[in-house]
This record gives sequence, structure tokens and C-alpha cells, in this order.
Amino acid sequence: MRKFKVGNFKTAALAFGLAFAAPVMGKAEVLADALADAYNNSGLIDQNRALLRAADEDVASIVSELRPIINWTADATRTFGKTQTNGVSRPTGSTDANLGVSLDLLLYDFGRTPLRIESAKETVLATREGLRSVEQQVLFRAIQAYMNLRRNSQFVSLRENNLRLLRQELRAARDRFEVGEVTRTDVSQAEAALALARSGLATARGNLAQAVEEFRAAVGRAPGQLNAPRSLPALQGGIEQSKTLALRNHPDAIQVQHEVSSAELTVRAAEAAMKPRVGLTAGLRVGESMNDSDNSRSGSFGLQMSGPIYQGGLLSSAKRRAMSVRDQARARLHSTNLRLVQDVGNAYATLEAARASRTANQEAVRAAQVAFRGVREEAKLGARTTLDVLDAEQNLLDARTNLISAEVDVYIAAYSVLGSIGQLTAKDLNLNVRTYDPAAYYNMVKDAPAELSPQGQKLDRVLKALGKQ
Repeated sequence: MRKFKVGNFKTAALAFGLAFAAPVMGKAEVLADALADAYNNSGLIDQNRALLRAADEDVASIVSELRPIINWTADATRTFGKTQTNGVSRPTGSTDANLGVSLDLLLYDFGRTPLRIESAKETVLATREGLRSVEQQVLFRAIQAYMNLRRNSQFVSLRENNLRLLRQELRAARDRFEVGEVTRTDVSQAEAALALARSGLATARGNLAQAVEEFRAAVGRAPGQLNAPRSLPALQGGIEQSKTLALRNHPDAIQVQHEVSSAELTVRAAEAAMKPRVGLTAGLRVGESMNDSDNSRSGSFGLQMSGPIYQGGLLSSAKRRAMSVRDQARARLHSTNLRLVQDVGNAYATLEAARASRTANQEAVRAAQVAFRGVREEAKLGARTTLDVLDAEQNLLDARTNLISAEVDVYIAAYSVLGSIGQLTAKDLNLNVRTYDPAAYYNMVKDAPAELSPQGQKLDRVLKALGKQ
């Protein structure tokens, strides 16, 4: 019976002792660091913040319609010609300049403009929730990138240690073959195991490179040495309570609720558009003649009422369209609520499955370690072959690989539960970042400040600061 060298097993024990050491890629960091940088560096979040500011300006635009609209006009006119009297032709001409100011003020339109303002406000609230939903997506992507990078780093570490062990096994098998202790078959088995290990390591390194690129894209920078999260996020209540909370708190649900309200107000505004509107008009005009001292001064003011008689069915079509949009929003609210409830159930099911898998793989690692030690001792006594030891070592490698993956899946599933109930934001996670105030810009523009007003100048400074980001 062939003998197996004890030194190889000491190497194996050392290799597995180092198996969970991830390669150093920079300074140490924790998950909260990556999430904070993902929040600060996200172009998607900036994009949706700009979209929210555009929605804020829609409110200001409609508010301005209730303000006096003042315009000025200026013109200079040169007239020329000829006159003939008693056969005598004489050129004529004059130059006149005019300056005028006009004012228009909407007094009453049966509530159409106020309804449009309220509809735009509901759109602002919906867009804010859309921003919160995007924030959740960005942070969850960063969580996945962080945990998958840790997973792939540990996979590479495991396979590198396994490859070192198999190289020693191959050298030992060749030495024993030279002295006639084993056959060529044993050497070929060790060579095959080494070749497979090299293939597995190449695949693991490729996956690690992809994980690094995903981390860069999700977080906005290169990764450091990723530390394992200290604990799972706190999940309060059970699945049924979480479903209720999701319907009340998830940004997708709240967003569609505001969209329904906006659509209903738009229908009412479309109905009001069919009614008359009352406005005030006023004007001043000054004229001067450049040829003599003639001048003119005039002014006017009055009330004006106007309303549609026939516009080819345009207003009726607009009303029907608004009603269709409202019905679509109501239907989407129903389907969104169903999806959110399903997402919560799926997230909890995934979490429970991941926890069960982690427990099973912990037991598998324990059993594989016992089996590996047993095969090693039997090999010392000549009762086991090189192939038996290699198989036991591979089983232990597979068990530890599965355990690493299961532990990562538990963390990702736990954060997925938070996301499904709408609690995966920078505020909910208490990240060390300066959170964006979605109401700040709205409060500056809601009264439609003019560019030259103090409020408008302050707003101009804010916009310049945003442009430099």
C-alpha cells in the first residue's frame, strides 16, 4: 500500500486556514463607506434631482399665469412720398416714434389655473418619490456590488490556496513515482486535478475582475479592502406587517398615488377650460414726431371676457385624453400595489432560503472537514490513495465555496427586504452623507421669482453652484 506524506496535509491545513483572507486592494472599508460614496457619486441620482427641479419649475410656470403680464413695445416709422400741386411736385415725409406698455391680468377662469397648479404640485410630490425610488436602486446596486466583490475575492483566495496544495501533491506524486511507490495513473490524476484547479482559478479571477468593474460603476471609485458587515440590517415585524408597511411607505406606491391625484385634477382643469375667462387689460402709449413738435399720449383699460365657441373638438378631445390618463394611473396604482406585496413576499422567501442554505452549508463544511481529516489519517496508514485525499480536499473546497456564497446571499436578501418595504434610503440606513432636501429648490421657486428680485438672485447662485458639481 502506498504512503502519503504528512507534510502535504500540514500545507492543506494552512491553505484552508488562509482561505477566507480576501486580497488587499487598498485601505480597509466597510459597507457603509461604499454606500455613502455610491450616494454621493451617483449620476442617476443627480439626473433625477434635475428632473425634480424641472417639475418644481412647472409649478412656478403656472403660478406666473396668475400674475400681471406686462409687455413693452417700441417702434420708429419713416413715411415718405410726393405731392403735386398746380403742376409742382414736392417730396413729403415724416418720422414718428412710439412707445407703449400693456398689462394683462387674469381675474377668473372658473378655477382652471388653480387646478393646474395643484396638479403640478402633485406631480412634484410624485417626482420626489421617484427620486427616493432611484436612491433605493442605487444603494441596492452598491450593496450587491460590495457583497459580490467580497464573494469573488474569497473565491480567488480559496482557489489560489487549493492550487498551491495541488502543486505540492503533484510534486509528491512524481517523487513517489520515481521510486516506484505509485503508478503513472496516480501522477496523471494529480496532473488532471491541477489542470482543473488552474481553470477554476482563471474563471474566479475573471469573475473578480468583473466584480471590481461593477463596484466601480455602482460606487463611483475603485474598491479598497472590503470588511465583512458586522451584522444584518434590523428587520422589524413579520411578512404581513411588512406588506402593509410597503403599501404605506414604498416610494413606488406613493408616487403612483400622487400621479392619480394629478390626473384627477387635470380632468377638472380640462372641464374648466371649456368655460369663459375674465381678464383685465390696460395700456399706455406715447408718440413723438421727429419733424415737428407734434406728440400724442393715450391710455386704456378695460375688462375682457372670452370663451370658446367651437375649436374643432380640441377641448373635448383634451378632456377625454385627461380621463384616459386618469384611468391608466388608477389601474397602475392597483398593479403597483400587487407588485409591491409580491416583492415583499418574494424577498422574505429568498431571505429564508438563504438562511437555510447558510445553515446547511455550515454543516457541510463541518462534515467535509471531519471527512478530510479522516481520509488524511487513513492515507498515513496506507488505507487511502492519493485520489481519495484529492477528492476529500475538493469536497472541502466546494463546501467552503458554497458557504461563502450562502453568507453573501443572506446579506443581499436582507437588504432586499428593506428595499421591498421602502426603507433602503440614505436616511433609513443612517449613512454619513449630506442628504438632499427635495423641498429646498421648490421653496425657492414656488412663487415664481423674477430674475432681478432678491429671491431670483439667490436662486441664480444656487443654479451656478449646481452647475459646478
